[in-house]
Amino acid sequence: MKHDHHPFASELDAPVHATWLANEGLRLLAFAKAAKLPEGFGDLDAVGCLAPGAVAQTLTTARMTHCFALAHLQGIPGCLALAEHGVAALRGALHDSTHGGWYACAKQTAEGVKTAYLHAFVALAASSATLAGVAAAPALLADAVQVLEQRFWCEQEGALLESFSRTWGQPEGYRGANSNMHATEAFLALADATGDTSWLQRALRIAERIIGSHAAAHGYRVVEHFDAAWQPLPHYNAERPADLFRPYGTTPGHALEWARLLLHLEASLQLAGLAAPEWLLAGARSLFASACELAWAVDGEPGFVYTLDWDNRPVVRQRLHWVHAEACAAAAALLRRTGDAQYQQWYQRVWRFIDRCFIDRAAGSWHHELDEHNRPAGTLWPGKPDLYHAYQAVLLPQLPLAPGLARSLSAYVTKR
Repeated sequence: MKHDHHPFASELDAPVHATWLANEGLRLLAFAKAAKLPEGFGDLDAVGCLAPGAVAQTLTTARMTHCFALAHLQGIPGCLALAEHGVAALRGALHDSTHGGWYACAKQTAEGVKTAYLHAFVALAASSATLAGVAAAPALLADAVQVLEQRFWCEQEGALLESFSRTWGQPEGYRGANSNMHATEAFLALADATGDTSWLQRALRIAERIIGSHAAAHGYRVVEHFDAAWQPLPHYNAERPADLFRPYGTTPGHALEWARLLLHLEASLQLAGLAAPEWLLAGARSLFASACELAWAVDGEPGFVYTLDWDNRPVVRQRLHWVHAEACAAAAALLRRTGDAQYQQWYQRVWRFIDRCFIDRAAGSWHHELDEHNRPAGTLWPGKPDLYHAYQAVLLPQLPLAPGLARSLSAYVTKR
């Protein structure tokens, strides 16, 4: 059954709001350009400088390449060259030409680990750069697809394996919701870039396992950590609760991110003429409601806390910028999908908080972390290395739920 999507959703389509979002995007891009290094892009500090001896990071390079490709599709001068630079780096210094796949950083000397999380972002960057017309991007896309299909995708499990050694030895005996969430995002982009709808079916299988099964059974709190048989590990990293990629407990920001991705998946399936299960919308609503009820101002201060334990008590109370970027994007997606006024209220509430507490108009970009009293901090996430979450937050409210960002922008530019 095809659901109606609401073409007009209050301020999402208001011209002045669109101008504000566009101006904020330009400000974010201007700051991020300083991350360029000969071998890719590196991590910027709080004032927008590279550290002495900075090394190109593959995650940063992939995210920057994705964003600069989107910016080029918007018609912003100078961004094509930056996207080309990122693609060249991902095909060059950051690529393991001996064993295939990607290193975590340039000049990597240790054996290292090849993670699904990182490779999902390479696929996302390759997809966006291909749609942006970067000449070398289709070759990068082909490499990324090959590695995902041959190494990470497990047809039996309907999800990605987590990580391998550099030489693709025995896979790690762990399964992660975070890497598979970003695989879902990457698979939607791959479907847009290649026209292969099997990526949508794979994304649906991931969503069915992590959200339709596990999150639904836990009050729509996202179970993050599993063993190799997909049995939950509720105490995983209890001794390292603030881990940035595998934190203990539940991460409300991921519930918000998943809420948006379920709506993109629903709309993408429908656009492709495929069946979209009705639980996708219900799941998106429930995930958003759970995160807002359990994590917003739960300790008396506004904002979403980073993590909760399984009794819904805050564990890591810092506010991270990406959580709030995803909250805005999820509220916008739900508002566009349903027209329900509660999502308009959340959209405005979170943007007000971002405007007041995260946007750094003195040094540029957004503070990536606030302490429990909403003062700028850097204990979990020092500096400002991430363009991706904030930049998508200023783009997504203006675009349809499907196709994805790059395909929607390319269609918009063509019409214009």
